[in-house]
Amino acid sequence: MRSPRSLLGGLLAVLCLAGPISARAAEEHIPLPNEHWSFESALGGFDLASAQRGFQVYSQVCANCHSMKFLHYRDLSGIGLNAEQIKAVAATFTVPLGLNDEGQPVEGPALPSSRFRSPFPNDKAATAANNGALPPDLSLIVNAREGGPNYVFGVLTGYGNPPAGVAVAEGTYYNRVFPGHQIKMPQPLQDGTVTYTDGTPNTLNQQARDVVTFLYWAANPEMVERKAMGVKAVLFLVFMTGLTYVVKKKVWADAH
Repeated sequence: MRSPRSLLGGLLAVLCLAGPISARAAEEHIPLPNEHWSFESALGGFDLASAQRGFQVYSQVCANCHSMKFLHYRDLSGIGLNAEQIKAVAATFTVPLGLNDEGQPVEGPALPSSRFRSPFPNDKAATAANNGALPPDLSLIVNAREGGPNYVFGVLTGYGNPPAGVAVAEGTYYNRVFPGHQIKMPQPLQDGTVTYTDGTPNTLNQQARDVVTFLYWAANPEMVERKAMGVKAVLFLVFMTGLTYVVKKKVWADAH
């Protein structure tokens, strides 16, 4: 049996180790921005103008490194683009079109039925081109990260100089929202990075809000229909509750 002194020494060692661990865990509790989004309420929908600007931001900036493998250009009808606009947008991108008669890969303008163009042929090429970090696919990124749209918005707007005494490893950048605060992705957006075709001010925050709106739509394209179905279900239940109450009153009235 271990002596009381030995047990006390072991307990102190555990507490000493737990202290730094707890402190580090507390440091990693990072408050996220608390943005208000058009789609967050029970009856909320998409700001289609914002989503269209967000697609512009994705196409001109994010698509240089990040894929969206689950989307086709025809899906852009969900943010308000008509068939001619979708055809024109798709044609601006070059995508693989299969093999020619000699068995060689062929590329050409995308069609509405084409998947979104991926910037790299495979994950190894993407990792090699990005300082050893694989850029995540953005199709479901908003749903895949705790904090959802606020987290993605926070990362996009969270770049800055590190606090005094904080060292940033070579090839990384300080970000106050990214876990660990060191991210290998250079700051993608700044004021004026994208010039909006509709004349909207192109501040950093506006560009970040717009691309997050687009990414939220991409991950939840059926949201509006789902909410509409929920409203109909609630109204039906309210109606049936009222009808049941009336029938119950009638039955009991006849019984007496």
